[in-house]
Parts: sequence; C-alpha cells; structure tokens
Amino acid sequence: MLGAFLQAVRQAHPLIHCITNYVTVNDCANLLLAAGASPIMADAPEEAAEITARSQGLTLNLGTLQAGRVPVMLASGRQANRSGIPAVLDPVGAGASAFRTRTARQLLEEVRFAVIRGNLSEIQALAAGAGHPCGVDAGDRITPQTLDAALELARQLARRTGAVVAVTGETDLVTDGRAAFCIHNGHPMMRHVTGAGCQLSCLTAAFAAASPGQTLQAAAAAVCAMGLCGEIAYARLAPQEGNAAYRDKILDAVYRLTPAQLEEGARYELR
Repeated sequence: MLGAFLQAVRQAHPLIHCITNYVTVNDCANLLLAAGASPIMADAPEEAAEITARSQGLTLNLGTLQAGRVPVMLASGRQANRSGIPAVLDPVGAGASAFRTRTARQLLEEVRFAVIRGNLSEIQALAAGAGHPCGVDAGDRITPQTLDAALELARQLARRTGAVVAVTGETDLVTDGRAAFCIHNGHPMMRHVTGAGCQLSCLTAAFAAASPGQTLQAAAAAVCAMGLCGEIAYARLAPQEGNAAYRDKILDAVYRLTPAQLEEGARYELR
C-alpha cells in the first residue's frame, strides 16, 4: 500500500514551496529532488504568497524563526488554503521559547494545516501547553510505557486542528484523530544529522501533494520512507565514516528507494 505513495511523487513531481530554516535549507531541497519532487524556497514578503499559489504543497518551518518571517508564513499559509494545496507545519522548538510557541499557535489559528510534524515535546507544547525548554530535541521520548499517552495526545491535537499529526522519535506516530500508524522504521544515528526532521516535513508535503485526499496514508508513507532510508544508509556506512557520510547516504537512499523497497521495508502497525 505505502509504496504507491512514493510512486505518485515520482510521477507527479510536485512543486513544494518551503519556508524553512537556513541551517537545513540545502538538505531539504536535495531531499525533495531525491524523492522526485521539485523544491522552491522563497520567503521574501513581496513574492512568498505568489510562489505558494504556483506550488502544489507548502512547508512552514520555525527552525530559525524571525519576527519578519511570521507575516510571510501566515500569508503563504492562507494562500495554500485558498489554492486547496496541503500545508505542513514543522513547529521546531515550540515550547522552548514564548515566541516560538506563540507563533506556532497563531499559525494553527489562522491556517488550516494538512499535517503537523514534530517531536514529542513540540507536540506537547501545542496540544497541552506543557512546553519543555529543550531547544529542538525532544524533551520526552516515546517508550513502550508512554506510547499510549503520546498517541492520545496526538489524537487530541489532530481532532482539534483537523490536521494529521505526525510525532517522530524512537517510535513514530501518525494519526488523523481516529486511525493511527505506529511506525518502527529509522535508526538512532539519525539524531546526529541536523535537519532530518526538517527534511521529513518537506518530504511529507510532497507525499501529501501527490496523493490528494489520502493525507493520513501519505504522511505515514513519508515517515516510513525516511526511517527506512535511515536504516539503509546506516548499513552502507564504512567503519571509518561518521555523520557527514551518513547524511549523504540518506539522500542517496531516498534517491534510489523504489516503491517495492518501501512496501517491503515499511514496519508499522495500525491502531
């Protein structure tokens, strides 16, 4: 089932407008190209909404948030809603500062998002207001003991916002408030690559754009694909190689990933 969503991206080549952070913008662009999509990065107020109108998907990322970017994100988000294209929110660091948390909540109030993708602490900050001052890394982990509670938190946020919520970590959770995927792909070394989550948010926008009306399954397929490519990349590392080589091998794995590989390698359960 999930392999078809990768195939859809390769056939549709959706144009994804990414207002993302300057730490990971190059990797996000390359990952979209590797998946078969087309990236465009435009955050000037004079053109951002116009670029969104010409795109098939939008990603808004709070990673290097600045006050001048907030109205640009809002304008692009509203344009995505008018155009009927999926918008993905990556609330990087929500809960780490009042500015980030306030901005994420403002975006949720004024823009309808197809997907919200974050780590557990970010989702907690949005769903329950219980932020953790931990920067961009998860302050809490999804363990077998906390999985049910984390899934209920994600379901609540999904029902409140109407978005599919993807909580990524050791175990990934993807839910529309009713059905849920518990995904077990990935490798611990992915935490040592800056921006793997940012890349996943852009990939999720591409998968959702290429399969309209199937956002839950498309988001789950993107999460599985990224995790599986993390596994493949780790298996290809030479003993002397580290996180720089690993980053490049993830991109190569995405480029070479086939729908059949994704179908066979995706490890998930439905709840």
